Amino acid sequence: MTVEWMYRALEESRARGFLGPVAIETQVEHASGFSRVWHDVSPQPPDSFLDLGSGGGLPGLVLLEEWRGSGVLLDSMVKRTSFLKETLLWEGAPPLGRVVNGRAEELSRSSEFDGMFSLVTARSFGPPAVTAECAVRFLRLEGVLIVSEPPADDGVNRWDVRGLAKLGIHPEGRLRKGAAYQILRKVKETPSTYPRDVGVPSKNPLF
Repeated sequence: MTVEWMYRALEESRARGFLGPVAIETQVEHASGFSRVWHDVSPQPPDSFLDLGSGGGLPGLVLLEEWRGSGVLLDSMVKRTSFLKETLLWEGAPPLGRVVNGRAEELSRSSEFDGMFSLVTARSFGPPAVTAECAVRFLRLEGVLIVSEPPADDGVNRWDVRGLAKLGIHPEGRLRKGAAYQILRKVKETPSTYPRDVGVPSKNPLF
């Protein structure tokens, strides 16, 4: 990997307050865990992925660098997406990355994004019900959502099967690749009622 641009971008992202104080190498390792989980699902990189709530660029920038394929980094905060757009113009940055500003509840219904991705990633987007509802319409049928999980393996199931079934998603298990990740697969087409209007998934979660 030609990673100089990526480490520069992540250092600058942290300096601007978009990433936490943890060492950049540690944060990159966590982001790389998403690709290791994906490769347990498929031997080939995804033909397209969307990083939901990309924030300071994790895991999106790392995955763009690793796969050098097509990926969209989505966030609702203009200052963050403006910064991410800037980084993808730097020398060495992957050519197929794209940054989009907006709300997932709205953008996932657009003809440009509805059902267009084989993978959606979420690092710190929100509680399980909110993440699932905001991610689901971006996924094509049989597409996969990979979500970063809390570190403790305490046996608590955060992903309600009945609630997820309303969206057409089924949980396929929690994996450890250093950190913990949840895999969910879209097994049915999403009903037209989901996702609900902006803000409703968090105010009235499905589970």
